[in-house]
Amino acid sequence: MNLVVAITGASGALAAKLLMEKSKWPVTLVSSKMGRVVYEQEVGPFSELETLADKVWKDGDLTATIASGSVPTAGMIIMPCSANTLGKVAAGIADSLVTRAAHCQLKEGRKVVLCIREAPWTLLNAQNAVSIAAAGGTIMPMSPPYYMSKGRDPNTVSMAEMLGFFVDHVLSIFGQEAPQTWEDIR
Repeated sequence: MNLVVAITGASGALAAKLLMEKSKWPVTLVSSKMGRVVYEQEVGPFSELETLADKVWKDGDLTATIASGSVPTAGMIIMPCSANTLGKVAAGIADSLVTRAAHCQLKEGRKVVLCIREAPWTLLNAQNAVSIAAAGGTIMPMSPPYYMSKGRDPNTVSMAEMLGFFVDHVLSIFGQEAPQTWEDIR
Protein backbone atom coordinates (compact mmCIF):
# COMPACT_ATOMS: atom_id res chain seq x y z
CA MET A 1 0.00 0.00 0.00
CA ASN A 2 1.09 3.54 -0.71
CA LEU A 3 1.25 6.45 1.69
CA VAL A 4 -0.49 9.50 0.25
CA VAL A 5 1.56 12.68 0.68
CA ALA A 6 0.04 16.05 -0.18
CA ILE A 7 1.87 19.37 -0.28
CA THR A 8 -0.01 22.65 -0.01
CA GLY A 9 0.98 26.29 -0.11
CA ALA A 10 2.59 26.84 3.27
CA SER A 11 6.28 27.10 4.06
CA GLY A 12 8.21 24.10 5.35
CA ALA A 13 8.28 22.18 2.07
CA LEU A 14 11.65 20.56 2.86
CA ALA A 15 9.81 18.39 5.40
CA ALA A 16 7.81 16.77 2.59
CA LYS A 17 11.00 15.78 0.78
CA LEU A 18 12.47 14.32 3.98
CA LEU A 19 9.23 12.46 4.62
CA MET A 20 9.29 10.90 1.17
CA GLU A 21 12.94 9.89 1.58
CA LYS A 22 12.29 8.30 4.98
CA SER A 23 8.93 6.60 4.31
CA LYS A 24 8.98 2.80 4.39
CA TRP A 25 5.93 2.90 2.12
CA PRO A 26 5.91 3.85 -1.56
CA VAL A 27 4.53 7.37 -1.83
CA THR A 28 1.64 8.68 -3.91
CA LEU A 29 2.24 12.43 -4.28
CA VAL A 30 -0.21 15.23 -4.97
CA SER A 31 0.47 18.94 -4.64
CA SER A 32 -1.63 22.05 -4.89
CA LYS A 33 -0.49 24.73 -7.35
CA MET A 34 0.83 26.87 -4.50
CA GLY A 35 2.44 23.81 -2.91
CA ARG A 36 4.55 23.45 -6.05
CA VAL A 37 5.42 27.15 -6.04
CA VAL A 38 6.49 27.14 -2.39
CA TYR A 39 8.47 23.90 -2.84
CA GLU A 40 10.43 25.41 -5.73
CA GLN A 41 11.07 28.61 -3.76
CA GLU A 42 12.29 26.78 -0.67
CA VAL A 43 13.87 23.56 -1.93
CA GLY A 44 14.35 23.37 -5.69
CA PRO A 45 12.78 21.89 -8.82
CA PHE A 46 9.52 20.09 -8.12
CA SER A 47 10.44 17.56 -10.80
CA GLU A 48 13.22 16.30 -8.51
CA LEU A 49 10.69 15.67 -5.74
CA GLU A 50 8.44 13.80 -8.16
CA THR A 51 11.24 11.29 -8.80
CA LEU A 52 10.93 10.18 -5.14
CA ALA A 53 7.26 9.25 -5.63
CA ASP A 54 5.86 5.94 -6.79
CA LYS A 55 2.90 7.79 -8.34
CA VAL A 56 2.21 11.50 -8.93
CA TRP A 57 -1.26 12.97 -9.45
CA LYS A 58 -2.29 16.48 -10.50
CA ASP A 59 -4.41 18.31 -7.92
CA GLY A 60 -7.21 18.84 -10.41
CA ASP A 61 -7.51 15.16 -11.36
CA LEU A 62 -10.51 13.96 -9.39
CA THR A 63 -10.44 10.69 -11.36
CA ALA A 64 -7.20 9.71 -9.55
CA THR A 65 -7.24 6.48 -7.55
CA ILE A 66 -6.78 8.40 -4.29
CA ALA A 67 -10.09 10.20 -4.96
CA SER A 68 -11.84 6.95 -4.06
CA GLY A 69 -12.07 5.31 -0.68
CA SER A 70 -12.18 1.90 -2.36
CA VAL A 71 -8.44 2.06 -3.05
CA PRO A 72 -6.56 1.01 0.11
CA THR A 73 -3.68 3.17 1.35
CA ALA A 74 -1.48 3.35 4.43
CA GLY A 75 -3.08 6.74 5.14
CA MET A 76 -2.39 10.36 4.23
CA ILE A 77 -0.13 13.15 5.36
CA ILE A 78 -0.62 16.76 4.29
CA MET A 79 2.75 18.42 4.83
CA PRO A 80 2.96 21.33 4.91
CA CYS A 81 -0.74 22.03 5.33
CA SER A 82 -1.96 25.58 4.75
CA ALA A 83 -4.74 27.17 6.78
CA ASN A 84 -6.77 27.19 3.56
CA THR A 85 -6.49 23.41 3.21
CA LEU A 86 -7.22 22.94 6.91
CA GLY A 87 -10.40 24.99 6.50
CA LYS A 88 -11.56 23.16 3.37
CA VAL A 89 -11.04 19.71 4.86
CA ALA A 90 -12.79 20.76 8.07
CA ALA A 91 -15.75 22.17 6.13
CA GLY A 92 -16.10 19.12 3.91
CA ILE A 93 -15.07 20.95 0.74
CA ALA A 94 -13.55 18.43 -1.65
CA ASP A 95 -12.89 20.66 -4.66
CA SER A 96 -9.34 19.45 -5.32
CA LEU A 97 -7.58 16.11 -5.22
CA VAL A 98 -5.80 17.07 -1.99
CA THR A 99 -9.06 17.78 -0.15
CA ARG A 100 -10.99 14.92 -1.82
CA ALA A 101 -8.28 12.41 -0.91
CA ALA A 102 -8.27 13.66 2.70
CA HIS A 103 -12.03 13.15 2.89
CA CYS A 104 -11.72 9.64 1.42
CA GLN A 105 -9.13 8.71 4.04
CA LEU A 106 -11.27 10.10 6.87
CA LYS A 107 -14.46 8.37 5.71
CA GLU A 108 -12.61 5.06 5.47
CA GLY A 109 -11.23 5.47 9.01
CA ARG A 110 -7.61 5.68 7.86
CA LYS A 111 -4.94 7.80 9.47
CA VAL A 112 -4.83 11.38 8.21
CA VAL A 113 -2.26 13.81 9.60
CA LEU A 114 -2.40 17.50 8.78
CA CYS A 115 0.94 19.18 9.50
CA ILE A 116 -0.12 22.78 9.88
CA ARG A 117 2.53 25.38 9.16
CA GLU A 118 0.53 28.55 9.78
CA ALA A 119 1.21 30.76 12.81
CA PRO A 120 -0.31 32.41 14.67
CA TRP A 121 -3.66 30.69 14.58
CA THR A 122 -7.01 32.43 14.48
CA LEU A 123 -10.02 31.11 16.36
CA LEU A 124 -11.25 29.76 13.01
CA ASN A 125 -8.04 27.74 12.58
CA ALA A 126 -8.46 26.25 16.05
CA GLN A 127 -12.11 25.42 15.40
CA ASN A 128 -11.20 23.80 12.06
CA ALA A 129 -8.52 21.73 13.79
CA VAL A 130 -11.09 20.56 16.36
CA SER A 131 -13.47 19.55 13.55
CA ILE A 132 -10.79 17.46 11.86
CA ALA A 133 -9.77 15.81 15.13
CA ALA A 134 -13.43 15.00 15.84
CA ALA A 135 -13.63 13.37 12.39
CA GLY A 136 -10.65 11.13 13.22
CA GLY A 137 -7.78 13.15 11.81
CA THR A 138 -4.62 14.20 13.61
CA ILE A 139 -3.48 17.81 13.73
CA MET A 140 0.27 18.07 14.06
CA PRO A 141 1.64 21.62 13.85
CA MET A 142 5.08 21.67 12.25
CA SER A 143 6.88 22.15 15.51
CA PRO A 144 10.11 20.16 15.57
CA PRO A 145 10.85 18.12 18.69
CA TYR A 146 13.64 20.39 19.94
CA TYR A 147 14.44 17.93 22.72
CA MET A 148 15.98 15.60 20.12
CA SER A 149 19.05 17.87 19.99
CA LYS A 150 19.64 17.53 23.74
CA GLY A 151 23.28 18.02 24.68
CA ARG A 152 24.26 19.54 21.34
CA ASP A 153 25.38 23.05 20.56
CA PRO A 154 22.23 24.70 19.11
CA ASN A 155 24.42 26.45 16.55
CA THR A 156 25.34 23.09 15.02
CA VAL A 157 21.82 21.69 14.61
CA SER A 158 20.53 22.25 11.09
CA MET A 159 17.00 22.99 9.98
CA ALA A 160 17.07 19.76 7.95
CA GLU A 161 17.93 17.78 11.11
CA MET A 162 15.10 19.39 13.08
CA LEU A 163 12.61 18.74 10.29
CA GLY A 164 13.95 15.18 10.06
CA PHE A 165 13.16 14.63 13.74
CA PHE A 166 9.65 15.98 13.11
CA VAL A 167 9.18 13.70 10.09
CA ASP A 168 10.29 10.68 12.15
CA HIS A 169 7.58 11.55 14.68
CA VAL A 170 4.92 11.86 11.96
CA LEU A 171 5.88 8.52 10.41
CA SER A 172 5.77 6.88 13.86
CA ILE A 173 2.04 7.70 13.99
CA PHE A 174 1.67 5.35 11.00
CA GLY A 175 3.71 2.63 12.70
CA GLN A 176 7.16 3.29 11.26
CA GLU A 177 9.74 3.01 14.00
CA ALA A 178 11.72 6.21 14.56
CA PRO A 179 15.50 5.76 14.36
CA GLN A 180 15.82 7.67 17.64
CA THR A 181 13.39 8.67 20.37
CA TRP A 182 13.49 10.58 23.64
CA GLU A 183 14.27 7.31 25.39
CA ASP A 184 17.53 7.06 23.41
CA ILE A 185 18.79 10.54 24.29
CA ARG A 186 17.43 11.31 27.73
